[in-house]
Amino acid sequence: MQVLQGTVNTAMLKSVVVLSGLLVMATVAGCSLVEDRSERYVNAKEGEPLELPESADESRFSQTMPIRDVEPADASRMYPAVIPQPPDMTSDILDENYVIEELDGRVWLLVNDVPGRIWPAVNTYMAERGLGVALESPQLGILQSELANFSKRARQLLELPDDPSAEERKVVVQVRMAPGVRRKTTEIQVRKLDVADQPDEMLPWTGVSSPSEQSLATQKRILADLGDFLRGREESKSFSRAASGMVSEPLVRLISENDKAVAIRMELDYGRSWAEVNRALTESDIPVVDLNRSEGWFQVDFRTEDERDPGWFSWFSDAEAPRHTHTVNLNQRNGTIVVSAEPVPGYTGSRTTADLLTQLFDYLY
Repeated sequence: MQVLQGTVNTAMLKSVVVLSGLLVMATVAGCSLVEDRSERYVNAKEGEPLELPESADESRFSQTMPIRDVEPADASRMYPAVIPQPPDMTSDILDENYVIEELDGRVWLLVNDVPGRIWPAVNTYMAERGLGVALESPQLGILQSELANFSKRARQLLELPDDPSAEERKVVVQVRMAPGVRRKTTEIQVRKLDVADQPDEMLPWTGVSSPSEQSLATQKRILADLGDFLRGREESKSFSRAASGMVSEPLVRLISENDKAVAIRMELDYGRSWAEVNRALTESDIPVVDLNRSEGWFQVDFRTEDERDPGWFSWFSDAEAPRHTHTVNLNQRNGTIVVSAEPVPGYTGSRTTADLLTQLFDYLY
């Protein structure tokens, strides 16, 4: 037994000596067991662009991790200590861009950009569609066209008869741009107006409500055409300083006391506020147990994933149905909508009403 133990110890000692020698040789040769790849991206080659089928809508595809373009002259100066600033992710705020939304007889085009950048492109659109711009107010965000009756392209866009007559009503088009409810967005509305002759002044935007189905169809058709036009000019956007005056106070504000959210104030009408809160609850994955629009409340389940998890009992039963833990209330106060929240009696979970309002605000604005 003693001889065998000595033999094993000798063999182990030889292995340690050989391994130590290899490590010394690697160190002397300037090698490393772990490759340093921190500067590999400097000389990386650009891959082949993704090829999509001809029938695919390219506007619905985007890079998951956009890479900022770098001029070749700058590549030689790129080192790990000098990394390019990330691109503006404003265009990824919404799942889709140039979306037509409708609520209570109102239709608008939602664009992921500020009004100052949309204004010049809409001016160009009206000129190219034969509408022209007779009057404009960058502060109000309104463009008013010339008479559309005398332009073939404008008549086609508005679906006016091919055989005009002297007795037909004159038509002008107004386009209104305003900051959207969500940050860095613009909402665009259009309307076709019958007039006796070319107006000498800007027609007021207010006073037009409950449009007919034909009017809504015309608005949607123009907005869809405008969205396609803006999508095609994304790489050549300019900025209007005059239209930057449209940027007003946020339409959605979080009210806090002692660094805790107590309410959300919305400078919107009740119908739009209700729709936006409903959307925010859906997008934030907060289950709605029950709701009542006329009374202005949502009953929601705001428990954490751990609190919803039934544990190993889930093997023997179906998933637990949502449980009413908090109530979200909408109240009209001084011309605004105030959104508040309260827990149900007996709720002992970890999430508070401040947490609920903060999460809602993140998806509202």
